[in-house]
Amino acid sequence: MRFAFYGRMSTTEDQDRVTSRGWQLDVAEETIGGHGTIVAEYFDQGCSRRWSWTKRPRAAALLAAAQRPDRGFDAVVIGEYERAFYGDQFQTVLAALAEVGVRVWLPEAGGPVDLEEPAHQALMLLLGSQSRQEVLRARYRVLAAMRTQVRTQGRFLGGRPPYGYRLVDAGPHPNPVHAHWGRRLHRLEPDPTTARWVR
Repeated sequence: MRFAFYGRMSTTEDQDRVTSRGWQLDVAEETIGGHGTIVAEYFDQGCSRRWSWTKRPRAAALLAAAQRPDRGFDAVVIGEYERAFYGDQFQTVLAALAEVGVRVWLPEAGGPVDLEEPAHQALMLLLGSQSRQEVLRARYRVLAAMRTQVRTQGRFLGGRPPYGYRLVDAGPHPNPVHAHWGRRLHRLEPDPTTARWVR
């Protein structure tokens, strides 16, 4: 069989494309081992998993290529469910690809997904729920951590200081790696020139 590989990474600033694509491709190749080869690659970067496939450049290109009679691939293999799908996106993509005779292979399913099988139905529901919960959990943790940093450490988390305040050095960064790189903390303190105008 001829496979198209799809992978994704969220950010270009905090992730390395070569590494992210590499491990997802390795998993995909392991999933299809003995069944075929990957002949096309579609890898999105800088795209949130919450974006629909039609809003991600490379995912949209994959869907468009699948519509063509000369597409060159018979199935799509995904590197990891949570890299590719969020919530109930999988069912939408699966239905669109099934219409043109393209199956979807997932490492979590151990091969092609068949929603006629109750076990696969349950697995897809579980994976969709987990991907949504992961996003919500991460958002909650980050916001809670930021509130704690401001409240207990007086840390300034970025942006322009509000009127009446200025940024001052607050010592080395608490993360040893960042401190080693020379990064320092900043905090807000009243600006002696403008603070009197702030109530």
